[in-house]
Amino acid sequence: MNQYSMIIQWSNEDRLFLVTIPEFEDRVIMPCTHGKTREEAIRNGEEVIEMYLESWQAEGQSIPEPSTLQIA
Repeated sequence: MNQYSMIIQWSNEDRLFLVTIPEFEDRVIMPCTHGKTREEAIRNGEEVIEMYLESWQAEGQSIPEPSTLQIA
């Protein structure tokens, strides 16, 4: 399982759950995927993360670091 964040939000307009990956926002158009159900959106988000990481690695591009929760 990857350590990247996913924000899943319902869209009344699209009638879908939309997925945003905060760590990829400066490199990928967001939202980057969706799903008819929350579970489908999560699966699709994980696939997109893997796809981008593999692509960036194959192209020799830098890989964004996963965000971590900072507890005070």
